[in-house]
Amino acid sequence: MKKILILNGPNLNLLGKREPEIYGSQTFEDYFTQLKAQFPSLDLHYYQSNVEGELINKIHEVGFSFDGIILNAGAYTHTSVALGDAIKGITTPVIEVHISNTFGREAFRHQSYISPNAKGVILGFGMKSYELALKALE
Repeated sequence: MKKILILNGPNLNLLGKREPEIYGSQTFEDYFTQLKAQFPSLDLHYYQSNVEGELINKIHEVGFSFDGIILNAGAYTHTSVALGDAIKGITTPVIEVHISNTFGREAFRHQSYISPNAKGVILGFGMKSYELALKALE
């Protein structure tokens, strides 16, 4: 059974409350329960932090033993060289996901320090972006 970590960065703990016109009205915890039911053949794990160093520590922790990481680094996508370096330093494949189409938003969101080291990028499909990433890792 493949072990997959879904790793969410800053402010994603506010899903369901924050800007529902962009991010929807469902909490990630509720969505994660649905994903586990939808993908029973995967051993899914979830971690969220608003702290950059904690995200890096989690990447280091699972980056040599898990079969995949789905990472929504939130705003750190556009600012964190350290997260990009952490992904470059591990062997577990990482898929970068975003709920919104970052290219349809502010110009600073068009830059990603994650993408050059990710296996792939999925964005703009709402919460379904995570499902598409799981299908890519199955």
